[in-house]
Amino acid sequence: MAGTRSDTRERILARAAALFAERGYHGVSTDLLGAAVGISGPGLYKHFPTKEALLGELLVSVSERLLTGGRERAARQAPPEDVLADLVDFHVAFALDDADHIVIQERDWRHLREQDQRAVRQVQRAYVGVWTSVLAPLRPDLDAEQARAAVQAVFGLMNSTPHSLGRLPRAAMAALLRDLALAALTAS
Repeated sequence: MAGTRSDTRERILARAAALFAERGYHGVSTDLLGAAVGISGPGLYKHFPTKEALLGELLVSVSERLLTGGRERAARQAPPEDVLADLVDFHVAFALDDADHIVIQERDWRHLREQDQRAVRQVQRAYVGVWTSVLAPLRPDLDAEQARAAVQAVFGLMNSTPHSLGRLPRAAMAALLRDLALAALTAS
């Protein structure tokens, strides 16, 4: 039955992401969330000790997933231009396919427990570091702080997608974001 518990936990996380993005953290009761996954509201506490812990897991786990994917791409034996393009494609796909997580972090960050805020920030700093290490040989004109700032600015560009979803077909939006991000990162 451990697989069933794990599956339920994953269903809760997925449904919570959609509901939190749609209604906001305070707009989602445990009863509503439980009903959305076919369990009672109090049944959520078998999987997460608190609603705040659920929010924390959502944002920590998505940050960890980005870091893992970034590290995998950065470890490729390829020219730095290709690795940077792969990182951009990876993050653009995240921004388009997981826009709920972007909305939640932007809007509901203040509801995270302090320990989860620290964990998310630590993982996000490491993710920026992965990108910065890939960008450095391509932009020797930038010092380390400038490179970090450039990477974070491009994240802002890519993570703005929840505000523009539906304006273009997905493939066209992905291509546009890719071109804009690469141009911004490689312009001297």
